[in-house]
Amino acid sequence: MDVHQHLWTPAFVEALRRRARAPRLDGWTLFLDGEPPYEVDPADHDPATRETGGLALVSLSSPLGIEALPPEEAWPLLDAYHDGALALPAGFGAWASTCHSAPDPDRLAADLDRGFAGLQIPATAEPADELLAVLTERDLPLFVHPGPAAGPSPTPWWPAVVPYVQQMHASWHYFHAVVRPRHPRLRVCFALLAGLAPLHSERLLARGGRSGRGRVDPGFFVETSSYGPKAIDAIVRELGIDVVVNGSDAPYATAPDLGPGLGEAAAHAIRVTNPHRLLHGRRSAREHAP
Repeated sequence: MDVHQHLWTPAFVEALRRRARAPRLDGWTLFLDGEPPYEVDPADHDPATRETGGLALVSLSSPLGIEALPPEEAWPLLDAYHDGALALPAGFGAWASTCHSAPDPDRLAADLDRGFAGLQIPATAEPADELLAVLTERDLPLFVHPGPAAGPSPTPWWPAVVPYVQQMHASWHYFHAVVRPRHPRLRVCFALLAGLAPLHSERLLARGGRSGRGRVDPGFFVETSSYGPKAIDAIVRELGIDVVVNGSDAPYATAPDLGPGLGEAAAHAIRVTNPHRLLHGRRSAREHAP
């Protein structure tokens, strides 16, 4: 299973092209606030050329900033994304998205009940308790993905390497300190290994925080996109293997080759057992054990 892919359907592309300001598409040129124009390759968003390897969960591209738009701007884009994602062929599933400028738990519930795996939110959003309660009621997970990059980008790789990582780092600590006490049964997956935030437990302890060592939250997962065996091994040493799940961020990156560095048992856990526990809870863990 791959819990992190992106695939823009024709309806979503046309919705972006109808906009007069960012986020918008002009042909296949993407314009975002805080990032240089990006030339989208149409082939990247053709499901016929995408290898899922089993089940691939696609999600809205949160760096577009759609979830933070006013509701009258956000919902036409979100509806186009939802309709297109649910119509993708076998081998694909999807995360739902929602508007955070005017949270609507009833609308989120209706979207989730259409068959989405859970809810994705941008790391820049402060999630409303009523939205998280909808997930808990349905025993569905949350996926935290980088949001829009702020400020100018001195190089093309800057957003992915600097603000995205910082956002995930901040989100990891915010969820531990603020969200978990209010939502003790919520399962959460943090993209790109939570910006490697778990590796800062020694500094956290030295500066007055509580170290995660010995108190790993089994409901807080991290996915592997844009990292390889060295970083994944370091995370496993800190959190254990059970909370690490496979993600690629396709078409922008590929899933890591886990076997040579971590071994086949660990690779099976990351690709099969752990993603099923993220999506379905511990009730499915034994069904997918090696």
